[in-house]
Amino acid sequence: MTNKNNISQLALDFPHRPSLGRDDFLVAANNQDAVSMVESWPMWPFFAICIYGPSGCGKTHLANVFANNISNLTNYPYRIPFIRAAQLNLENIHELFAQNKCLVVEDLENLQNQEALFHLYNMYRDEGGNILFTSELAPARLNFSLPDLRSRINIVPAVEIKEPDDDLLSALLVKLFSDRQIMPSPELINYLLANMQRSFAYAIKLVAEIDNISLSRKRAVNLNIAKEALASLNDDSQGNLF
Repeated sequence: MTNKNNISQLALDFPHRPSLGRDDFLVAANNQDAVSMVESWPMWPFFAICIYGPSGCGKTHLANVFANNISNLTNYPYRIPFIRAAQLNLENIHELFAQNKCLVVEDLENLQNQEALFHLYNMYRDEGGNILFTSELAPARLNFSLPDLRSRINIVPAVEIKEPDDDLLSALLVKLFSDRQIMPSPELINYLLANMQRSFAYAIKLVAEIDNISLSRKRAVNLNIAKEALASLNDDSQGNLF
């Protein structure tokens, strides 16, 4: 018989819903230009723009702001679609354009079918419409082998979201905890800032790890749990080096 006192309860993987409204987006020096560009629609300088930056920096959040703005300003009866670049193909691009004058294409760095994007680009440019691209890399750094596509993507206005400074990272941690119905103490936030890697992606992983440990231990989030989460992530990082 298993001794229940000798095991920790497994944390159930209940999905949490991040807040993706405009009021929930943390505006700071590292992303102000991207916010301004997205919110300037429909007065964009070109039919398409690209927001690029590291994983977790808020590209999808900004894309949701864009989608919500379109709904509010045009009374769209439905939400404009999001599609990952890897899902584009020569069969679905015509339907996408026919049904949607605005579109979000995410993860441009993972594009598989360059010819499909080339034709989609031309349709929206020539026949009217807008595309918001997101990417981890600047368009000029995407190694597209199709010369005509590369030249077109390179002229799309692109705005970078940079890694966060301490003020933004602190606010981001508070938001990530809040999305999980956790109210962190100032001491906890300060400790995390002093000991964590300085990136959006790491902050997201760290808060998730803290929450999982808290649930498995049936204990409220505290400094000891934070230390355990940091140690766990650091061990994983070291393990991935070998």
